[in-house]
Amino acid sequence: MNPTRQPITILMADDDPDDRLMTQEAFAECRLGNPLRFVTDGEELMDYLRRRGEFADEQRFPMPGLILLDLNMPRRDGREVLREIKSDPGLRGIPVVVLTTSKAEEDVVRSYRDGVNSFITKPVTFSALIEVVQALGKYWLEVVDLPESQEGSPK
Repeated sequence: MNPTRQPITILMADDDPDDRLMTQEAFAECRLGNPLRFVTDGEELMDYLRRRGEFADEQRFPMPGLILLDLNMPRRDGREVLREIKSDPGLRGIPVVVLTTSKAEEDVVRSYRDGVNSFITKPVTFSALIEVVQALGKYWLEVVDLPESQEGSPK
C-alpha cells in the first residue's frame, strides 16, 4: 500500500439500518480510517455512482474504491446493480464485495459469474462481524493495490 495515498472511500449498499449501524461500529472498533458511506438500495447506489440527484457533489460523495453490496434490497436489488456495475466500462474496475444474509448456492455462483470480487455471508454476531471487517481491512485496504481513481468514472 502506498503510504502517501488518501484512504479509499468504502460505499455500503444495505437497506437494513441495524446492519449499517453494526458495520459502522465494526469499522470503528477495527480502527479503519477509511471514509464509510451508505446508500439504502440499488437505485441509490446507481445514483451515487453516476453522480445523480443528491449525489452530484463529488467532494461530498467521492467515487468509492470498494463497494459492500447487499443482495436483498428494495427498488433494485444487489443482483441487478452488480450486473449493471460490471457491464459499465467506467464502473467495472471498482471492486465489489457482496455482504449479504443469503447463503443460497445460486446467489454465490451467479454473483461470481456476474463479476463480484468476493462473496461473504453476513455474520450473525457482532464479534464475528468484527472478524469479517478485520479481514476486509487487511485484504482490501492493506494487501491489495487499488487504483487511486477509476478511469472513465462518470463525472
